[in-house]
Amino acid sequence: MTRIRRRWWIPGILLILVVVLVLGGFLTSRARCWQWVGTPVCRVETSEKIVALTFDDGPTPEGVDYFLQTLTPEGTKATFFLTGADLVADPGQARRLVAAGHQIANHSYRHERMWGLFPDAYEGDIRDTDALLRREGGDAALLFRPPYGKKLTGLPIALARTGHRTIMWDIEDPETSDPKAFSDQVLKQVRPGSIILIHAMYRRRDTARRALPLILTGLKDRGYRAVTMSELLRLEQPGTN
Repeated sequence: MTRIRRRWWIPGILLILVVVLVLGGFLTSRARCWQWVGTPVCRVETSEKIVALTFDDGPTPEGVDYFLQTLTPEGTKATFFLTGADLVADPGQARRLVAAGHQIANHSYRHERMWGLFPDAYEGDIRDTDALLRREGGDAALLFRPPYGKKLTGLPIALARTGHRTIMWDIEDPETSDPKAFSDQVLKQVRPGSIILIHAMYRRRDTARRALPLILTGLKDRGYRAVTMSELLRLEQPGTN
C-alpha cells in the first residue's frame, strides 16, 4: 500500500511543480516593472512636470503624416518604438520623424511575444532592428520596448548583452471608445516623470488619435511638458535604475 501511495505522490508533486513554474513564468512575463536581469524603466522619479510621450508600432506613411500634423503645431517631441518589419516595408518614414525632432527606438523586428527562456534568437532580432533604426537616422540611446510588454529570462539577458534598457510605462491606452474619456483617464494618472504609452500609428486606432490633441492640451493646461524618452532619462537620480 505504501509503494502504491508513493507512485501517486511523485506524479502529483511533479504536476504541482509544473503548474507553479508555468504560473510563475506567466506572472513574471506580465510584471511591468520587474525582470530577471536589469531593471525596466516604468517612470522616472522627478519633481519636474515633465513626461515622456511614447508611441508603439509602425512606422506607416499615413501614421507618420498624422503624428507630424498633430505634434508639430504643439512643439511636442515624442519617442516612437518601431518594428523592424515596418521599417523595411516603409523606408524613409522613420527618418521623417527624426527630422522633426522625435526619437525612434527598438520595438523588436516582428512584434511577437518575447517570453522565451533563451536569449540567442532575441539578440539577433534586437541587433537587426537597431541596424534599421540607425539607417533611418536613429540615435545610439539603445532603448527597447518589449511587444505586449512580455519578457521572461531570454529577452532580459539578450538586452543585457546588447546594452539596451527596457522601457515600459506607467500610463497606457484606456479601454474606451470615447476620446474624451480616453484623454481624461490618461490625464488623471499623469504625475511628474510619467511614461505615457499610446497606440495611434494605425488608422484603426481612431479613438486614440482623436484623444491625442485633448491629451496635449490637458498636459499643457496642467503645466506639463512632453519630451523624448532620452530627455526624461536625463532626470534620473543615480542608483534609481
